[in-house]
Amino acid sequence: QAQLVESGGCFVEPGVSLRLSCAASAFTFSQSTMRWYRQPPGKEREYVGRIAPFGGSTNYADSVKGRFTISRDNFKNLVYLQMNSLKPEDTAVYYCNVGLGVDYWGQETKVTVST
Repeated sequence: QAQLVESGGCFVEPGVSLRLSCAASAFTFSQSTMRWYRQPPGKEREYVGRIAPFGGSTNYADSVKGRFTISRDNFKNLVYLQMNSLKPEDTAVYYCNVGLGVDYWGQETKVTVST
């Protein structure tokens, strides 16, 4: 069964950068599209972006485009979410996801952006 473990979430002030990591195991990571989602307080879970298996082509939600970057290390089975110019509206719990016929989710990591 696939396992995903996110890390890196914390409290930050607006404008700073933060990098989240997601460690993957128990599936063929290098051949899998990896996605990031987030759930702001009181709202539905929303798509953040994804990265393709090989070559690493990416796609982002409009709300984060130009500020967030997803990358991956297929040797270490890690996927990253680099978040720059953070805004209060980026406050959310963040999840990584892989779809293998069934969706697998990590346990979440919380990001709070506030003064």
